Amino acid sequence: MDWSSVIGLLVALIGILIGQTIDGGSVFALFQPAPFFIVLFGTMGAVILQSKPANLIEGARKLKQVFVMQIDDRSELAARISQWAVIARREGTLPLQGFRDIETDPIAKKGLRLLIDNIPAETIREICHNDLHHYEMQQLSIIKVWDSAGGYAPTIGILAAVMGLMHVMEKLTDPTMIGGGIAVAFVATLYGVGLANLVFIPVANKLKGILESEINRSEMLIESLTSIAAGEHTVIVNERLLAYL
Repeated sequence: MDWSSVIGLLVALIGILIGQTIDGGSVFALFQPAPFFIVLFGTMGAVILQSKPANLIEGARKLKQVFVMQIDDRSELAARISQWAVIARREGTLPLQGFRDIETDPIAKKGLRLLIDNIPAETIREICHNDLHHYEMQQLSIIKVWDSAGGYAPTIGILAAVMGLMHVMEKLTDPTMIGGGIAVAFVATLYGVGLANLVFIPVANKLKGILESEINRSEMLIESLTSIAAGEHTVIVNERLLAYL
């Protein structure tokens, strides 16, 4: 469990509730079902309209990554790469076949295969970078689901607020209803801005941070495999690894 995500969300919610009650406001005034459903489903509809079904499904699945602690295995990967470099320098690249068979990382598996086949270093770099670029673009298109929700929610909140004010205008003959109606209308704006800045945008940024870590790890792998393919000394390979740790 990534407690920073949980704590961050709780701190934001508690801060809003405390701020509402400090000056005598009612917490229950913040809970209005009509504007909540307008903002939530309006935002969902806009995101569904602009997104591919596959991206929507993957975007929903990625939400759990925000609350799961990400394991940084770069040190372990660096140790394995150092071992590959030593073996390749002493015995050639063919003995690396066994390491390729047990690797689960797709770039590591492909890079080792190219290394074993004695593909030139620059070609290995080009092929692996191309795979990494496509992976990054695919992941960014999935994360855009959350980014877009963060962009639409405040505007949908304003839409809901205008609808609420329209209802207030219909009841101008009853002054006792005006104050409560206006309050409900502004709650809609609160929902839109709140969901965008407390949920949707932070989730998107967290997922971007996770993706950046993955890209950094893959870059380390590609540079090291290229260095091994170029026949560089193991000391140089290790120095290249240190830049990513």
